[in-house]
Amino acid sequence: MGNSKYEKHYSETGLWSKLGRYAKDAGMKVVYCGLLLFYALESPNIPLKTKVQIYGALGYFILPLDIVPDLLPVLGYVDDLGALMLAVGTVAMNIDEAVKLKAKNKLKDFFSEDADQHPDIIDVDAQIVEDGDSSPAKP
Repeated sequence: MGNSKYEKHYSETGLWSKLGRYAKDAGMKVVYCGLLLFYALESPNIPLKTKVQIYGALGYFILPLDIVPDLLPVLGYVDDLGALMLAVGTVAMNIDEAVKLKAKNKLKDFFSEDADQHPDIIDVDAQIVEDGDSSPAKP
């Protein structure tokens, strides 16, 4: 999915607006991936080239016209999750504990106090990289 063309659709205001309105519909995994990416943008460990990909993934998430419309029950956020997980998989090795903690704490605002213990909350440096086939190429 070429996320760079969606970079222009990203805005912090747009992200918080979409999360505020659709967090429950999108689901915990989508929201958590979005929060990881948002907080990764603030991290000095993320290279500029990678930040561009994050902007693209978050822009795609914000964009009201998706490949699969968000209004469709259950399926509406599958494409968003794919774009977000692809970006998270790319930056997973650069996401530190501070970013994860911020994302988990903010997740509680959208769901519940124990949201960070939900099985949909994946360990980015283990599960996405191992299961998502987005690990760095070996020399």
